[in-house]
Amino acid sequence: MKIYTKTGDRGTTSLIGGTRLSKAHVRIDAYGTVDELNSYIGMLRDQPVNEQRRDLLKEIQDRLFTIGSHLASESDQVKRVLPDLLDTDVTLLETEMDVIDSQIPPLRAFVLPGGHQSVSFGHIARTVCRRAERAVIHLQQGEEVEDIVVRYLNRLSDYLFMLCRAMTYELEIEEVTWKPRVAPKK
Repeated sequence: MKIYTKTGDRGTTSLIGGTRLSKAHVRIDAYGTVDELNSYIGMLRDQPVNEQRRDLLKEIQDRLFTIGSHLASESDQVKRVLPDLLDTDVTLLETEMDVIDSQIPPLRAFVLPGGHQSVSFGHIARTVCRRAERAVIHLQQGEEVEDIVVRYLNRLSDYLFMLCRAMTYELEIEEVTWKPRVAPKK
């Protein structure tokens, strides 16, 4: 099978089920952003600081593939042939955040992205996750999308924030906190 089909040369692509849509369609944007997020999670998985989290990050990538397959499918296909996204997938992220929260100092200020390349990659993944969540919500306003997809992406962005805090702590670097500039009162 060739990787190129030439069927997209006119700016359209096919959903699982055969319907062709513009590559600019909100559905394509949603699953394309989830795919972009998956790439960033792969980059996070490859960071030495995440050696002990590689299996979890791979599982997250698997769930993102599941989400992408749901978003790339016509509604009748979703119910028949696709892998499931479960409440336990959301609970796993919550449990992992609770573990991190018990191991790092309490959050006392807004945190700026940065401080170490691995942490910066994590913040990029977090913001792409938020964009994916917005794209899915936009799609959900006009088409059927399972609520668990939005819940998972919402929780994943929270997990990625906590992962950044954990990496900062484990790398023994200082969190970069936001210190707002306040103009003197006249």
